[in-house]
Amino acid sequence: MAPIRYGLEDVRGVLPPRRYDSHKGDFGHVLVIGGNHGMSGAARLVAEGAARLGAGLVGVATRALSAPMLAATRPELMVHAVEHADDLKMLLPRATVIALGSGLGRDDWAASMFAVAMSADLPKVIDADALSFLPTLSERLSDAILLTPHPGEAARLLEVSGEAIQRDRLGAVLALRARFGGVWVLKGAGTLMAGEDGVYQCAHGHPGMASGGMGDVLGGMLAALLAQGMQASVAARLGVVLHGAAGERAAQAEGGRGVLALDLLPHARVLLEQVCPC
Repeated sequence: MAPIRYGLEDVRGVLPPRRYDSHKGDFGHVLVIGGNHGMSGAARLVAEGAARLGAGLVGVATRALSAPMLAATRPELMVHAVEHADDLKMLLPRATVIALGSGLGRDDWAASMFAVAMSADLPKVIDADALSFLPTLSERLSDAILLTPHPGEAARLLEVSGEAIQRDRLGAVLALRARFGGVWVLKGAGTLMAGEDGVYQCAHGHPGMASGGMGDVLGGMLAALLAQGMQASVAARLGVVLHGAAGERAAQAEGGRGVLALDLLPHARVLLEQVCPC
């Protein structure tokens, strides 16, 4: 089975225009969970991606030491210092989507945050460190959950080498879905998405995107699309296409080397308006 290649023209109109009398509550509340000690920047990138792609509200649940930096650098974010599981439980009733894993870590705090987040019956984007906790789950994931590993993370989940993943990326993304459930986005050149409606391959991207934080921004973008009511598999296709095409635009504008993750967002917003006008 060959994947279906898709690009900007294939996602035109998949996100409906907004009503004239819309308000922020119509477009969801993304709760980003992450930013363990020394990794606050990862949570910041996710939150920025969610805010810039149209989430109505974006909150961040993070370690107490990380909270001041996050609040100071982006005042639109609602930043919560969360040190215990009960602190996170108090935030969940207001959330409509969870973005879990960027800068989460793998310590006891991370494990407790993962357990509480997974207990919530909400759409989720699971990435980075949160992926390492998937083998602890006793049930298959629903198709409302998006998972976004890079090849190294996919290799650890499937207990194979990174080289094996890259030799058969299609087989890998299908194996991840078969083992865990959910909708999978296997990042890398020619990003693959496997969901209930088949396997798709993104036609966009640029080698200049090989830099830190790109996946965090993508995770936030995907969470924003879920928050606006999109089905996970459709959100995956739209978000990945916008991310890849924005990387191309950023590289064309200023050169491929040195493109940073946040450089993509102005281009992603323009592209989203072109294919799905507000």
